[in-house]
Amino acid sequence: MDGVLAEVLLEQSRDPRALFGTLCRGEASAERVETLRFLLQRLEDAGTDLGALPEAAREVATGYLVPLLRGRPGGADPDPGPGPPSQRRRVLRAAGAALRSCARLARGPPLAAALAEEALRDLRAGRCAPGVEAAVEVLAAVGPCLRPREDGPLLERVAQAAVALALGADGPGSAVDAVTLAAARLLPALGQCGGAALRAVWGALAEPSVPWGPDRVGPELQVLSTLAEKLLPQPGARDVGPDARLCGRFWRTVQTGLGRAEDALTRKRARYLLQRAVEVSSELGADCTCDANGGTGPSLFWWSEKKKDELLKFWENYILIMETLEGNQIHVIKPVLPKLNNLFEYAVSEENGCWLFHPSWHMCVYKRMFESENKILTKEGVLHFLELYESECLPFSPDFSEFIIGPLMDALSESSLYGRSPGQLVGSGSPLGLKLQKFLVTYVSLLPEEIKSGFLLRFLQKMTSRHWCAVPVLFLSRALASVPRCKALGVEGLLALRDVLRCTMVTHQVLLRGAAQCYLLQAALRLVDVEQVSLGDVSALLVSLRQEESLGRGTMLWAELCDWLRGNERYFRQPSASGSQGLQEASLTTYVKNLIQEYVRSPAWEGEGSLVPDGLEARLTATMVLLAVDVEAKKAQNSGKQRTQNVLGLFLDPLLGALVKFSTNAYVPVPKTDRCLQLLLTLLHTCMLRGSGAQEDEVSILLQSLLMSASESVSEFILRRLTMDELRTVSDLDRCHLYLMVLTELIHLQLKLGWKAGAPICRVISPLKNACIRHLQETDSGQEPTLARQIQRVTSMATLARVCEAIDLQPALQQESLNTGPLERFLSTLPFNQTLQKPCAEDPESSSFFEESSSCQGWGKIVAQYVHDQWVCLSFLLRRCHPLEPAAEEDKLEPSLPSVRTPAQTLCAALDALSILPSDQVSPVFCCMKALVPQLLTSSESLCVESFDVAWRVLTSLSNTQLTFWPNLRAFVQFVFDDTILATAAKTKGQAYFRIKEIMYKIIEMSAVKTGVFNTLMSHCCRSWLASARDPQGSLSSARHYSELILEACMFGTVFRRDQRLIQDVQAFIESLGHDCATNVVMESTKKEDCYVRVCAIKFLCLLDGSNTAHKSFMEDLAIKLLDKDKQVNQSRARYYQNSLQHRVKNRIWQVLLTLFPRFDQNFLNEIIDKIFQAGFANNQASIKYFIEWIIILILYKFPQFLPKFWDCFSYGEEKLKTSICTFLSVLSHLDIIIQNIPEKRQVLKQALLVALQWGLSHNFSIRLYALVALKKVWAVCKALYMEECDAWTALIECSLSQAESVHGTGNAKKNWQRIQDHFFFATFHPLEDYCLETIFYTLPRLSGVIEEEWITLGRFSSFTDIPSGSGPLWCFSRTLLCELNPGDWSQQDAGTGSGEADGPSEQADVQKKIIPWGHDLLDADLELALQDRAAKLGKSISRLIVVASLIDKPTNLGGLCRTCEVFGASVLVVSNLHCVHDKQFQHLSVSAEQWLPLVEVKPHQLPGYLQQKRAAGYTVIGVEQTAHSSDLVQFCFPEKSLLLLGNEREGIPANLLRQLDVCVEIPQQGVIRSLNVHVSGALLIWEYTRQQLLRRAGAPS
Repeated sequence: MDGVLAEVLLEQSRDPRALFGTLCRGEASAERVETLRFLLQRLEDAGTDLGALPEAAREVATGYLVPLLRGRPGGADPDPGPGPPSQRRRVLRAAGAALRSCARLARGPPLAAALAEEALRDLRAGRCAPGVEAAVEVLAAVGPCLRPREDGPLLERVAQAAVALALGADGPGSAVDAVTLAAARLLPALGQCGGAALRAVWGALAEPSVPWGPDRVGPELQVLSTLAEKLLPQPGARDVGPDARLCGRFWRTVQTGLGRAEDALTRKRARYLLQRAVEVSSELGADCTCDANGGTGPSLFWWSEKKKDELLKFWENYILIMETLEGNQIHVIKPVLPKLNNLFEYAVSEENGCWLFHPSWHMCVYKRMFESENKILTKEGVLHFLELYESECLPFSPDFSEFIIGPLMDALSESSLYGRSPGQLVGSGSPLGLKLQKFLVTYVSLLPEEIKSGFLLRFLQKMTSRHWCAVPVLFLSRALASVPRCKALGVEGLLALRDVLRCTMVTHQVLLRGAAQCYLLQAALRLVDVEQVSLGDVSALLVSLRQEESLGRGTMLWAELCDWLRGNERYFRQPSASGSQGLQEASLTTYVKNLIQEYVRSPAWEGEGSLVPDGLEARLTATMVLLAVDVEAKKAQNSGKQRTQNVLGLFLDPLLGALVKFSTNAYVPVPKTDRCLQLLLTLLHTCMLRGSGAQEDEVSILLQSLLMSASESVSEFILRRLTMDELRTVSDLDRCHLYLMVLTELIHLQLKLGWKAGAPICRVISPLKNACIRHLQETDSGQEPTLARQIQRVTSMATLARVCEAIDLQPALQQESLNTGPLERFLSTLPFNQTLQKPCAEDPESSSFFEESSSCQGWGKIVAQYVHDQWVCLSFLLRRCHPLEPAAEEDKLEPSLPSVRTPAQTLCAALDALSILPSDQVSPVFCCMKALVPQLLTSSESLCVESFDVAWRVLTSLSNTQLTFWPNLRAFVQFVFDDTILATAAKTKGQAYFRIKEIMYKIIEMSAVKTGVFNTLMSHCCRSWLASARDPQGSLSSARHYSELILEACMFGTVFRRDQRLIQDVQAFIESLGHDCATNVVMESTKKEDCYVRVCAIKFLCLLDGSNTAHKSFMEDLAIKLLDKDKQVNQSRARYYQNSLQHRVKNRIWQVLLTLFPRFDQNFLNEIIDKIFQAGFANNQASIKYFIEWIIILILYKFPQFLPKFWDCFSYGEEKLKTSICTFLSVLSHLDIIIQNIPEKRQVLKQALLVALQWGLSHNFSIRLYALVALKKVWAVCKALYMEECDAWTALIECSLSQAESVHGTGNAKKNWQRIQDHFFFATFHPLEDYCLETIFYTLPRLSGVIEEEWITLGRFSSFTDIPSGSGPLWCFSRTLLCELNPGDWSQQDAGTGSGEADGPSEQADVQKKIIPWGHDLLDADLELALQDRAAKLGKSISRLIVVASLIDKPTNLGGLCRTCEVFGASVLVVSNLHCVHDKQFQHLSVSAEQWLPLVEVKPHQLPGYLQQKRAAGYTVIGVEQTAHSSDLVQFCFPEKSLLLLGNEREGIPANLLRQLDVCVEIPQQGVIRSLNVHVSGALLIWEYTRQQLLRRAGAPS
């Protein structure tokens, strides 16, 4: 069409000037500019000298095209005008092509050079984005016209500017469109200019000064792929240009694109460059090498003709793997992974064990997998890498270490990778975590010794470089702790370990946090080089551990640490003599002795007004003292107690000497007293052995005895400090807290050692109490209070509260040392919620408060603590004087304690206190409310309800505060769910009753997001109800009125999110380690798992007395509610999936019913038997089916009276019963158990045989199998009893059973018959001997495919000690082999067995290799490039086939044809309307093929002209149609230049177009249908054309 139009114009006018003038006037439309371009190209191709043509071309270029490109056609407004951007780019492309023709027609170099200079100036000026685009178009047009020699410097400058722009260099001109144009048009144009321009471009690309980084890889790969054919040597080329294969930067860019590029287009460009480089190397046949590190290591790329086959195999597999990874489909990728193992085999030399290929290529594969958005693929990649050293022996490479520290650890930070594998038991550990441990052990063992230290240090530093979640930190720490012992870490390594320990503290999962600390300490013991660190460095690490979570005395970790210190104490680095301490650490004993001396010595710079130390140094000193004592005890095991006592006395002499002087020396510096008391307190806390049931050891007893020797001095000192107005500043409140903690410990110690009248601590309590009362009773006489006065009041109230707590907890104090009458009288006069007035700023003493307020607690916190202590005292008073005396306002009686308020007033004050106090200090208020509310529920119910609401709001505000939430939850539950409150509220059935139930359901709802909340409520209620149930008068009234709580507990258990399940799995794994993990010893199990709610409920039910009428009534009521709930679940969903929430709820319901069964009598079963049978007819999962069958068997065994109802279940029609009849047939198979209590068995057996025979003729295969099993079992019983009545049936039954046994062949029938006989429910299970909690809650769920979260072992029942365990058969273990079985592969609705994976495919196994379709995330500007340019850029070959689909209407057919044409390389697809590409149906079929295939619009009425034009261009016009003279496709030979015309879906090819065809081709058919779909027909012909062309190129006959 182009040439025809140009010829027509030239025939009309032979004067180029006139033609040019006509076309250059008017609006610069795309059609006009393209026409000008066609004309100029036609004149250029003619090559004739037309005289004025050069000058005319020059005028067109400078006067029209250049201004047009700049947006100023004819001096018009620079605005590019209306229209879409694609229209303007079309104009620019046509103008650029026309400008190139003008430059060539001008016959003089100055035009091209002048235009290039001017465009280069515009490009560097970068005035605006359109201007930059225009400059690029001009340079792309005139660049090929520049002369390499004369214009060499200009070419070089143009190349540098083009590269800078294409790489997205910063600047105003680096617009996206301009960058794309530079990469896709300008650089290829320069590449055509010859060696000089190409070398200039390559020099600009490879210039070391050009910035490089992962963010610039995309533009750089775009440039390289554009110039690939020029930058890689071509066979037979005369001009030897640059060779990118020899450039390290080229390969680094390719590798980065392969492994780290985020978009698919960049990755495909990298693969294309790699593939082209390999193809070029193979074609050249010459050796080449690109060294990575100056020849010291393996080459980044090399080629040797001698190893051509091996190299081709390696790169073929490599590129296949990288292409497969683009699919993100694990089922496609997994079969390819064995080829990755082969890559490692190829990459290592068999001769010397060195790397042949640079390992960075392998790392690219793993990086791609690690950064995949598919987490399954990421996990597969991580596992594959961790398994490398199990099968491969790889030489050391620094790149491997860098990869482990970098991308691998980044991938390992994802918590979701550590989940259990399907079918793996809970508590068995993460497969990835175990492989990580094995990998790190192997890898570190193989590292050279000089490398090992640096690698482990960087490994630890990487663990501190980001916020790690709890699970990855745990498994990384565990892997480190497993590394073989080596001297790898020095002081810097210990600092890194301390930083990691700090990182572990941020997680809320306390168990995981403690376990990680244990493993990190074990890693330190294994990896630290003791000759590089001092004991001071070690102690600094130890103090970073939380003793209450990890490092506790009595644990295996403590013992391991003692052994390590004992074995290495002589080898620790000695500190320099010029150090501040100047200590000579000849031994651990010397170090600790000096440590205590330095600690007790008061620093000279601290004064009287200093703050209390933070306790860190005291913790360090106490830990080292006890470690040293235990080490010495291990050394002198035969010396006995005396040696330990001597060592302990030696260490503590400085401390005891200082403590003894406290009472006699009033001038002991306050900081020294603080430090000594802190050390005393920390020693007592640290020396306690950890773990449940741990008893005090020799060291603890000796330590307590030594410290008690100073108790008199310490207690007198505390008495003086608390009562003699010596605490006067805000910082002294922390001292007050310290003194009171020491006092409490001394009281506990005295009681433990034996309380004696006149003991020092006893002599202190009474004066302390009296002094506090005196201070609190003093008034200010109308004067403004001073700071010292207010601090003394706060101190006195805190002391009094502590005294009250001590009296409450230790009755001996009350009996022997205290007259509590004055205390009670004072407390009765104490105003509620009394606050403290803030001291005035003018007071000289108070001025220090305003200075300290920035560093100490504010006055509000001080007042809050003061109010809190008031309520502690009031709680003590309420317990002492309970109940408070209620008095009406009209006739108040003088109470025994005059100022004790009425309960209503006190409760109102408590509500006020809840609004004043911080939420972490409300526990004593809850305790007071617990005593007050029972007295007011009848008279002031609304006030009680308000107290419930306020308390609940306070509790919910704490839901995210772990440290304060749980104590307050327990206090709240003890308050609201106090048995007295519950009973009183249930009697009135008023607002309080319903509000308590509402709160109960809110707590259950909260448990879904906060595990353990419901556990607290259930444990409290069950304990209190059991206590009342043991009372002979106990009636379980509260439990009966709140039976919904037990009902919900029996069914409780949420379906957790994946992250929640992961945390629970890891916690179960840690707990399964037992004493091997110290955190299990030092931390008591909180029993917060959801299963313990059900454990609590079951244990409660098991402890109820079935002979007690009230207990029996409660259990029967619960059973009815459970059956109603089961029916409700059935009605809510006709079918539910295995392990869904509905399945789990039903499973729990029937487990409880089975547990309750022994308490059911015949009368009650008469009420529920129909419901149980009805449940058997439901569509149940396997586990539910077994439970229902089991309970029916037990009912019929215990009460044979229900057998007629059982036989009635078989009387329904088969259509109604369907496969649910299998439930009752399963019951029938256990008839030998059922009839044990029946004297006359014959009639029952006869009825059973009739039923089994009847259902053995069912059409349903499963029913027949169950009936045959029942028949076989019943018939065996009949034969054992020698029933003569059944002799007539013998032949029939024996024949039926024999036929079932002798099924021929190996089909499913025979397999299923054998499997159902071997199934545990028929072969092993015994309904009576297996009746126990273990079978109900663990064995049967495990065997029936219930998820592991639902399995509850008998150990969990026994470990839950809040409720005592019962006795009887339920608490025994199963007496059969049932617990030893594995899950079977037969059940009505079991999931079936999942066999293990087959062996991985070998290297020769075939794998899927798909051409990855392009996504829709390509750059918009890329889509506007010439399609031929983009195709060539990707190495795509284009055929000479044109497919004309203008007659096709349906978008689906057009989309499919578009995809087919693109796949087979058609040159163009002709459609009737280009807008069809926006249709959704078209895009669904084309999968973006329209972006890579030229599309041309030709309307149906334009087809005659178009076909004539193509015939003139040498094309053979072929119609795809059945005609009288059509050729058979099998016989037809396609010319290279072929045009396929496809007909309409319904009408085919019109008659007027049939006349213009050169030939018609039809597809041979064998069927009845007369035609194929037009897309299918077109695809067949396109493939046949492609096949013939491929054969021609290969030289084979087609």
